[in-house]
Amino acid sequence: MPLDIKNFPLVWMSYDEAPDHDHDEDFAALEVCLKRGAPFVILSDNAPTEDEDHDHSQEERKRTALWMKKHKAELRTLVLAMIVIEPSAAKRLTFKTFSAVFSKFWGFPLKTTVTRKEAMDVAENLLSEGMGPGGSASQRRCAQTS
Repeated sequence: MPLDIKNFPLVWMSYDEAPDHDHDEDFAALEVCLKRGAPFVILSDNAPTEDEDHDHSQEERKRTALWMKKHKAELRTLVLAMIVIEPSAAKRLTFKTFSAVFSKFWGFPLKTTVTRKEAMDVAENLLSEGMGPGGSASQRRCAQTS
């Protein structure tokens, strides 16, 4: 899952990776984003659904879970959402079904859009709310859910 952080706070995640891809680089890039201390969104236009072939080894899943637990508070506070661009209605439905599990694990919502423009609009809205007056994004999220 290579990350492009050049346009922070818009962080692009790709699932096109070479067989020898180093996931430590991905975690390092996420840590750079977290250390900035500013809200951001993760976007992807090629995220696989659960049904598609994107399995991780037991070791990779364990490493991901340990990394996530270590950074749980920062992830919940700073990552406003992962936005997946998916033109297929069937695949969007699959993502919607998976979104509750995703959010529970990662601590931030999974949103789907049909187009890149729609994704950018959603990201812009989230970022303007996350950086605006009236507290942090996590404080507003708590207020909205209570």
